[in-house]
Amino acid sequence: MKYIVTLNGNQYEVEVEKGQATAVYTGPAPAAAPAPAPAAAPAPAAPAAAPAPAAAPAGAGEAVTAPMPGNILQVNCTAGQAVKAGDILFVLEAMKMENEICAPKDGTVTAVMTTKGSVVETGTPLCTLA
Repeated sequence: MKYIVTLNGNQYEVEVEKGQATAVYTGPAPAAAPAPAPAAAPAPAAPAAAPAPAAAPAGAGEAVTAPMPGNILQVNCTAGQAVKAGDILFVLEAMKMENEICAPKDGTVTAVMTTKGSVVETGTPLCTLA
């Protein structure tokens, strides 16, 4: 059986057979995301190899962002809290799975930008680490 499914504005042709499924994208190739507009004040230069982090308060540190859209089930950090790399900062529910969002490095949480029960999109800043 074949189905046409539209997800986030993209059409997918899905073919389902007994015991398996195959998805074929039938729409145009996705376009590259446009470059962000320059800010009023120039930001400090970032290393060329690393992409710019999602918008975060200036000078607040490295943003920890949502890796996928979902609901925040737990917030396990507060501003000013010292954390170690691997500490669980948030639990994000996506597609009925609980995903732990961990600290990428040792540091101090400088700001928490989400709350329990919030719905977030991919790339949404959850907190910042300094």
